Amino acid sequence: MHTQQSNRQGLERWTTAMQQICGRFETELASNHSLFIGEVSTFSRAGLPLANLRTNAGNIRRLGENPTLDDDQHCFLVSQRAGHSTVSQGGMQVSLAPGELLLMDSVGRCEITPSGLIEHVSLALSREQVRKYVQGSGPMFGKISSTNACGRMLHVLMDQLCKDGNVSGDGAQGDALQTAFVALLEPGFERHGETPGNLGALSGANLRGYVQQVIDESLSQPGLTPSSLAGRLNISVRHLYRLFEEEGDSVCRYIQRARLKRSADDLANPFFKGESITSIAYKWGFTDSAHFSRSFKKQFERSPKDYRAQVTAR
Repeated sequence: MHTQQSNRQGLERWTTAMQQICGRFETELASNHSLFIGEVSTFSRAGLPLANLRTNAGNIRRLGENPTLDDDQHCFLVSQRAGHSTVSQGGMQVSLAPGELLLMDSVGRCEITPSGLIEHVSLALSREQVRKYVQGSGPMFGKISSTNACGRMLHVLMDQLCKDGNVSGDGAQGDALQTAFVALLEPGFERHGETPGNLGALSGANLRGYVQQVIDESLSQPGLTPSSLAGRLNISVRHLYRLFEEEGDSVCRYIQRARLKRSADDLANPFFKGESITSIAYKWGFTDSAHFSRSFKKQFERSPKDYRAQVTAR
């Protein structure tokens, strides 16, 4: 009885804070959590407004039934700092793992479904400016690539804002950073769902190159398997295996090497020095830290911890 009362009080405080900071969101408690966790706060970096959200709610949603009541001044670049969640808007659904980025529109229906305890940091961007750069007339919504150049630059910039409390600057600095964030969005979107108009016309090295591009855009997804990849590309699993066997390789080995390479890049990057080894591994699709450590040592002949220490000491 005491727990239920505490949850109701906590939910009321959370809802009030959420609506003041993020807009007209409603929250449902998760049925499998005895104690509700809901914390939301704001902070600033170099003049840019950010919000930090931490919760184990079951569902957070904005109905968006009357767009005229929504905040139409902003879009939000959301960074998943911890945990996993699913975000839906405009008929699209995106899964977020630690380290991944998503652009959300402040107008229209949207829904966030946490898987346990999550932490988000969101950066408010001018909706008017985003609309000038992002194509189309629908909701400005999409996952940011972790592999293409503009997407990776957005990750680096966002990580710097989230982790470095010493970032300072005046209004001119903030305006310049806002312009950089907005300009990088359109080319930085993840586009693995797009396929060539005539995939059947590709063969051999050309088809293998395209498959590798799709894999590289999907490394953060733990469910990336030969079967799911073949289904996405509308080719048989056997055909997929043959593409890599022709080069003396295998699709599974390619996926693992690519994930290890991305993990090594982040371990060597000073921007990610505050991120744990496990968090980096999970960001790139690994689901078992012990398996990651064994695979990493086999590939690089050093443990992830030793690799990070040696590379960053140079």
